Amino acid sequence: MFKPVSLKSIALGAAAALSAGTIMTAAPVLAGHHKEATKAQSNIVQAAMGTGMHNTLVAAVQAAGLVDTLSSPGPFTIFAPTDTAFAKLPEGTVGTLVKPENKAALTNILTYHAVPGEVKAADLIALINSSGGTATLTTVSGDTLSARLSGDTVVITDAAGRATAVTKADVDVSNGVIHVTDGVFLPG
Repeated sequence: MFKPVSLKSIALGAAAALSAGTIMTAAPVLAGHHKEATKAQSNIVQAAMGTGMHNTLVAAVQAAGLVDTLSSPGPFTIFAPTDTAFAKLPEGTVGTLVKPENKAALTNILTYHAVPGEVKAADLIALINSSGGTATLTTVSGDTLSARLSGDTVVITDAAGRATAVTKADVDVSNGVIHVTDGVFLPG
């Protein structure tokens, strides 16, 4: 089980370090994994492949034919569900989605987890705060997600009203940023 990350703490810590004239560097590591990935060495797909906890996501990206897109310069912001998140879906859902005849539906779901550009945790929190507590994100699929704070945790709500917590934020990669989630977004 993942402990939700405090994005507000990350943002406040970064602001404190910057105001003190210190340059903060953080090893971009996906939750619970100790391999370092730097902007120079890995893209979104490579980073996901190296975690050991995003195998389902990687298989889905491959089945949808999105490897080249998510390896391109981007930049993209990816909300990356873990294998545990995919396991919460009804039995047989993933197996059905990765079939060739369901490629369009799978592609729609995966692009629903991608936002054009690079949206860091501090940017997202600022957007939430400046939007009265709920920010709307337009995804690559053209659909929207809602982001809000629950305490210090960023919670993303999909079109069907399912809430998902960001469990690890700001994993920097060569073509954007990854935020790890404890659920899968499904379009309405």
